[in-house]
Amino acid sequence: MIVLVGFMGAGKTTVGRLLAAKLAVPFSDSDHVIEARAGKPVRQIFADDGEPAFRQLEHDVIADLLAKNEDIVLALGGGAAVHEGTRANLAHSKVPVVYLKVSYAEALRRVGGDRDRPMLARPDVAQVYAERDPRYALAATVTVDADDKTPEELVLGILASLQ
Repeated sequence: MIVLVGFMGAGKTTVGRLLAAKLAVPFSDSDHVIEARAGKPVRQIFADDGEPAFRQLEHDVIADLLAKNEDIVLALGGGAAVHEGTRANLAHSKVPVVYLKVSYAEALRRVGGDRDRPMLARPDVAQVYAERDPRYALAATVTVDADDKTPEELVLGILASLQ
């Protein structure tokens, strides 16, 4: 298992799919597993139940996926590594955790118009980015700069870092 963390727009899903294909293993996105378990989209979970309920569901889903320890590439939602329990589970699992580090400006350039991202509706997105950045680094075993690189270059960088 390889886990990808980072802010929205870092490329976790795109890079994760390419990395999984290169390794000939399945790809999974924790947000998709959450949606399947909840029976509704992430933005609807936020609207109906609030962020704390979503974060607890997210933590539970990630704990379940880590416990299975399947041979997959797993992309975590942008806020997952903020949860202390999730970071502890990642550390305890001893799986490689790759932080796709993207600058705030680049993240907004990539996803600024995406209405399906509840985080973009927050007035304090820049502050959220600043608070999350060190937590991603704490969770990571490898950090890869995702600015100014194609997804293919990022895959090669990840594979080289994990050798």
